[in-house]
Amino acid sequence: MGSQLGSAGLLLVNTLINIYIFLLMLRFLLQASRADYYNPISQSVVKVTQPAVRPFQSFLGPVMGRFDLATLATAFVIKAVSIFLILQIAGFGMAPIAGVAIGAVAAVANALLKIYFFAMIVMIILSWVAPQASHPGALLVMQLVEPIMAPVRKVIPPLGMIDLSPIVVFIAISLIDGIVVGSLTRAAGIAGALVGL
Repeated sequence: MGSQLGSAGLLLVNTLINIYIFLLMLRFLLQASRADYYNPISQSVVKVTQPAVRPFQSFLGPVMGRFDLATLATAFVIKAVSIFLILQIAGFGMAPIAGVAIGAVAAVANALLKIYFFAMIVMIILSWVAPQASHPGALLVMQLVEPIMAPVRKVIPPLGMIDLSPIVVFIAISLIDGIVVGSLTRAAGIAGALVGL
C-alpha cells in the first residue's frame, strides 16, 4: 500500500513538473513567435515562470532576438533535476547523466510539440465557430501558430475555402514526435519514462 502511494505521489510530482515545463515552453514559443507581450495570457505565463527563469537570465543575459535561451535552459535544468531526483526516490539508483540529459531534451521537445498540437486544434475550431474572434486567447493562438502555418501556406495555398496547411502541420508534428522525440525517449533509457504529460 505504501509503495503504491509513493508511486502515485511521484507520478503526481512528475505531472506537475511537466505542466510547468509546458508553461515554460509556452513562454519560449510566445517570445519566438513575437506574440503580443501585453496580452493578459502572455502576462500570466511570464509571471508564473519568471521566478524560475530569473536566475538563468542573470548569466545568459536578456532575450536576444526571437529566442529566449534562459527559458529554454530553465526548462532543461528543471526537467533534468526532476528526472534525477524522481529516479533516486523511486529506488532506481544513480541515473546515467547522458540518459537524464537526453530525457530532459525529449521532455522539452515533447512540450513544444504538444503546445503546437493543441494550438492547432484550437485554431481549427476557432476558424469554424468564430473566425473573427477578438478574445485575447484566440488572438494569442493565432499569433502562436502563424509562424509555422505561413511557410506551409506558401507551398500549399488554400483551395477556395479549404485550407490544407493544418493537415500538413499535423503530419509534420506527428512525424517529429514519433521519430525525434520517440528516439530520444528510447535513448534516454529509464529516464525516458518520465518524459511526457
